[in-house]
Parts: sequence; C-alpha cells; structure tokens
Amino acid sequence: MTMDEARIQALYRELLIAIGEDPDREGLRDTPRRAAAFWRDFLTYQPDRIDTTFRHEPAGEQFVQVNGISTWSLCEHHLLPIHLLVNIAYLPAGAVLGLSKLVRVTELAARRLQIQERIVEQVADELQKITGTDDVAVVAAGHHLCMSMRGTRAQGSRTLTRTLRGRFLQDPRLVSALGAGP
Repeated sequence: MTMDEARIQALYRELLIAIGEDPDREGLRDTPRRAAAFWRDFLTYQPDRIDTTFRHEPAGEQFVQVNGISTWSLCEHHLLPIHLLVNIAYLPAGAVLGLSKLVRVTELAARRLQIQERIVEQVADELQKITGTDDVAVVAAGHHLCMSMRGTRAQGSRTLTRTLRGRFLQDPRLVSALGAGP
C-alpha cells in the first residue's frame, strides 16, 4: 500500500481549520504530522512469520483455543476505532500453529479499514490455510466507537460475531466448549 503522508498532513491541517481550530497554535502544531504517522503505522502492519507450525498428532478429542486476543481496527464506515476481543480455536490436523501466530493473524486482518464480520472470516480463512484443517472457529466481541460515540451512543454495547467451520459447525460439544464469546 502506498500512502501519501504529505497529503494526509495537509488534509488534517485543512480539517482543523474546517472545524474552527488554529492548526498553528501550540497544542495542534504537530497534530497533522502525528495523525499521518498514525495512519502509516496502523495500516502498514507487517507481522513476522505467521506460518510457524509444529508437528503434533493429537490423542483423542483435542482442540487448540486462545481466548482474549485484544486488537484494534477501524470502522470503514465512520473511520472510528473498533476494539475487539477475539477467541480462536481449531482442531489440529497433524500440526499445531505457534500460539503467537494466532495473534499475528488476527492483527493482520484487523489493521485496516474493516468491518467486524469480515475480520472473523479473514482470520478463519488464514487459519485454515496455514494449519491445513477445515475445523476452525473464530469469535469476536467488538466495542465500536461509531456506536458508542455517535448515533445511539450505546456505551455498553458489544457486537458478537463468529464463524464456525468444519466440525465446529457439526458438533455442538465443540461449540459449547468455545463459550458464548470473549
């Protein structure tokens, strides 16, 4: 992704003027530069390796689950933050993924203009590709600032999305083991 930081700075300067602020006053002088740096840093996230797996033959019914992965995204409709808590589970198919890779996969999906529904789908897609299993579940609980800061101002609301694939779709015991959400 190419980003025009000089233009972003100029746009933020114009925004400050448009909302009645003086972009040359002490507290705002560097705001356009800092805002442009935020966009660069947030949207150009490049994780280290996300495909480190380790050979593992599970004994019996076993699945891997990591709960409470905390990440941020930006609502593509309002350009406001979304805070997500994500739970990921999968049934190993001869290999397990390094646990930190689950966080990196989540960050890779979240660090862009997004909607929550697409994030859980993209995490599940990537996890299926890396692990080689169709048995994947991703659950996310999101606090959307576009809902709590504007419009209805629903302060305590959380949006729950999940995607269940493979045996997670077919086996109610696996779904109940996941819990209701993060």
